Amino acid sequence: MPGASDDILNCLQSFGLHWDGEVDYQSQHLDQYQQTIVELQNQHKLYPCTCSRSLLANSTLIYPGHCRTKAQSTNAPHALRVKTADISMRFVDGLQGEITQNLAREHGDFIVKRKDGIIAYQLACVVDDQRQAVNRVVRGYDLLDSTPKQQYLQHLLGYPSPLYMHIPLIVDSEGNKLSKQTRAEAANPNQAGPTLFLLLTLLKQNPPPDLRLAAIDSILEWAIEHWQTERLTNTQAVSALQHN
Repeated sequence: MPGASDDILNCLQSFGLHWDGEVDYQSQHLDQYQQTIVELQNQHKLYPCTCSRSLLANSTLIYPGHCRTKAQSTNAPHALRVKTADISMRFVDGLQGEITQNLAREHGDFIVKRKDGIIAYQLACVVDDQRQAVNRVVRGYDLLDSTPKQQYLQHLLGYPSPLYMHIPLIVDSEGNKLSKQTRAEAANPNQAGPTLFLLLTLLKQNPPPDLRLAAIDSILEWAIEHWQTERLTNTQAVSALQHN
């Protein structure tokens, strides 16, 4: 939506979270995403998929491969799927430990370009990380299943894989992640300090009570100096109700 980008940047600034260099917009790199698609097509790793949502709704969560053996050329609207292999992808997560998944059996052939022409998250993320020389990724536990897919694409493209750490989600009383989809309240930039203090508490960092009313920079400095990752080992979610 118009203005959404500015809202995000203003929110980050209000929480004392600054970025290095110029802000990088995905819309500026559409040619690079398409070049990567062509590279994968030249490897014969992609195929068009014309499956409708109604067809897939009658299947399991794993794509059953309806279009994998069809003729590769089609004029009908189609997505592009990557051919996965019956191999186990393994990595050691910084919090969740050793993770092993078989892409073909647990996910099936996944989409890298949607029917509407939009590049899918898995491919865009891999290309963005490579372009920006990202070597450490810290993100929410809900994206843990994306990592084997992204590592598979990194392997196909000859990219190195970053180190990964998936941190716990903050959930409501029904175990749903606090997000726009669950109509969670948006972060209030006017309450940045108390919000940061609450987050440190939820993430088991035990901030001292007098930090609650401290300046934002002081809260962040304390968090950096005293952060203890091991307190979150093997934790997938924490409840917001614990400190309401």
